[in-house]
Amino acid sequence: MNKEFAVIGLGRFGGSIVKELINLDMDVLAIDADEKRVNEFADIATQAVVANTTDESVIKDLGLKNFDNVIVAIGDDIQSSILTTVILKDLGVEKVTVKSQSDHHARVLEKIGADYVTHPERDMGRRIAHKLVSNSVLDYLALSDRHSIVELEATDLLDDKSLLDLDIRAEYGVSVIAIKRDDDIIVSPDPTIKIRTKDILIVIGDDKDLTRFEKLLIQK
Repeated sequence: MNKEFAVIGLGRFGGSIVKELINLDMDVLAIDADEKRVNEFADIATQAVVANTTDESVIKDLGLKNFDNVIVAIGDDIQSSILTTVILKDLGVEKVTVKSQSDHHARVLEKIGADYVTHPERDMGRRIAHKLVSNSVLDYLALSDRHSIVELEATDLLDDKSLLDLDIRAEYGVSVIAIKRDDDIIVSPDPTIKIRTKDILIVIGDDKDLTRFEKLLIQK
């Protein structure tokens, strides 16, 4: 049985979530206070409705309590984002995912019970900055305000050296949790495995430690 999702706010972020969920064969209720935006998704989403989700009675009428996940993707109206989230959690919605506009907004959302808070502009900015600084950085995923996972392409500097030789955890405080090699993925790699140039190292750690490790590859 497909999961049921509701997406509130059909701007660039919310709209892309609707489209991707539909591509994944999920049932999606698309909601926005702007009729023009709703009309754009009438033939895309499972159902699209015009609604003001800061009104508790509207949320009740839409039956959002019965959805597996409600995504609050409201744009610049922080007050509406917070009020909608409060109502959803008060009504017992099991999982509420919310887009935040700032770190302060995110802290408020967490305090009022949002299950998952995402900050797409900040996270994308981090990813792009890391990729611009080093050709070795293939991808960057923020796990929290302090910790991330980075995909790094091994340079000649690391060729034929093992994780044991490099002593990465002791030297840099980060951990290599997997190595992608051609079509294979080596999970929890043995520290004696020799790294090859062009291997992709999946590294987790504190952002400051990851930056130090990235700089090693840049400077050499």
